[in-house]
Formats: sequence, structure tokens, C-alpha cells
Amino acid sequence: MPDALRLESVSKRYGETLVVRDASFAVQRGQLCAIVGPSGCGKTTTLKMINRIIEPSGGRILVDGEDAATLDPVRLRRRIGYVIQQVGLFPHMSVEDNVGAVLRITGQPRGAWRARAHAMLDLVGLPAAQYAARRPAALSGGQQQRVGVARALAADPDLILMDEPFAAVDPVVRKQLQDELKRIQAETSKTIVFVTHDLPEAFSLASHIVVMKDGAVVQAGPPEALLFRPASPFVSEYLEESRELLGLRVMKARAYAQPARAGEGPPALPAEASVLDVVQALARRPAGAEIEAMLLGDPATGAAWRLEPVDLVRAIVGAVAPPA
Repeated sequence: MPDALRLESVSKRYGETLVVRDASFAVQRGQLCAIVGPSGCGKTTTLKMINRIIEPSGGRILVDGEDAATLDPVRLRRRIGYVIQQVGLFPHMSVEDNVGAVLRITGQPRGAWRARAHAMLDLVGLPAAQYAARRPAALSGGQQQRVGVARALAADPDLILMDEPFAAVDPVVRKQLQDELKRIQAETSKTIVFVTHDLPEAFSLASHIVVMKDGAVVQAGPPEALLFRPASPFVSEYLEESRELLGLRVMKARAYAQPARAGEGPPALPAEASVLDVVQALARRPAGAEIEAMLLGDPATGAAWRLEPVDLVRAIVGAVAPPA
């Protein structure tokens, strides 16, 4: 089975300036991949070359095994969802018309595209009965971003590109949108590639992260590999400022727990809970409450693990320790 997306030695040159050089990475089907790196490193240019908004100067980009350069660019873009920071909604059109725009262009009957638009609005948490007839100006920034995500999903693309989609909203709304994206990705199994400057956002959402510097890919892999096995001093330094938070978010608490005994009670957290999830759960307990063991469980298998306070300390130390 081919990768959903593969870049092979892709480059982009403007005159004498090489803004992307020999970029290579692959994204598997159903993965959520983040592209991170300092400002000006080529993240957005790389993203825009995938759907040929910008044409590469060299290399190959394969979408579902097909060379994107051999495909009609308009048809290519219609099969790839695209969400940008500025949202780009048409102000003179209703929300349902914005969401169904691509479906109308491709000739779907009105009843069919409206039903799909309403279903996508419901999926992103904007009930169609309440929001379909509104104009974009009547929505908050966070609601407009949700409409942008619904529009990207409407044509049922296998691949969705997102360029700093949540950068323009306040932190509370940003967290809500991040949670919505995780839920939507889990429900739809879409392949998503998004650009972000926010490292905690990347480590919270992505199962695969690409780090760029000066137009080149310097490391690509799962979050824990970047954090604990950085490929270069640059990657280690780039992550250093957020290392403690990222480590707590990535490290699974179960790795430090022991199998629970039968009949110990219902699990307080799922088996895949991070160390940060455990710390936050303890912080929500009443002031002065004794710190007790935390039970982690997998409802599907019935397996459970017991995380003692001393194990939690070991987990925290392991999560925040610098790479060897």
C-alpha cells in the first residue's frame, strides 16, 4: 500500500534563492503529520507545493502513489482539503454555501451537497439547523475556523492540508479547536498535514512530526523520537525551551505502572494517558487530599495498571530529562 503522501528530494528556487532544498518525508494513511521549524524555514512553501499552489523546482511529490506533477492541478486541489489561517470564507455566501462550494462546482445536485454540508457542520460542532443560513460575519473567529474545516472535509478528501489553522484565535478557543480536530481525525481517519509554530500543539496533535531548518528536513518521525533521540544539536536546541511540557505530554504513564490486582476499582484514566494527564488529574483533586495510586485501564481488554506515587515521580523525571 503506497503512502498517502511522499516527498522525494523536493526543492523550490526563486532566482538564486533556494527556499526548500531536497525535502524528503512520507506520511502514512490516517496519520496526522505536523511540519514545524523556525520562521522562514520553508514550512508553508512545502505545504503549498503538495497541492501545486506553488510548483516545485525539482523532485517529486506523490499523492496516493501518483506523481502530482502529472495530474491536472485543479482536479488535484479538489481532492485535497485545504484550511488556511485566514479561513478564506466567501463573505457574501451563507455558511452552507461556503461548505458546499466545491461540491457545487463539481456538479452535485443541490439536495446532495446541502445534505453533505449540513453533515459536516454537525461534525465540527456547528449544528446546521442553527448555523447553515448565517453569513461568515455573524460568526466568531473560532466558528469561522470550524466552517473552514467543514469545507475542507465536504468533498471527502483522503488528504487535508492545514496552514497555521488555529494561530489567529485566542488560547481557549485554540484548545477547543485542537480537541475538535483530534476527535474529527479519529472519527474520519483522514490523513492530515499541518504547519504550526506551536510545538505543544504539534506534540499534542501529531503522530508524525517533520522538523525543517533553512529549507531542509532535518528530522522526521514520531514525537518521542524527536524528543528523546534528536538527530542533531539543532533539533535538541529547538525543542529545549518546551522540553519539560512536551516530555510530560508524550511519555505514557503506563510505562512506569505495574499491573493492577483484580477488583481494585474502576480506572481513573485510560491506558494511553500521558504523564501530563495524570498530573492534571491529581491537580483536580480537593486541596489537601492525599496523593494515592492512580488506576489506568483499557475498557476494550479489561487490562488495568496501578501507578504508585513513587512511580509517578519516576515518570516525571524520565519525561523531563534531557536526551542522553
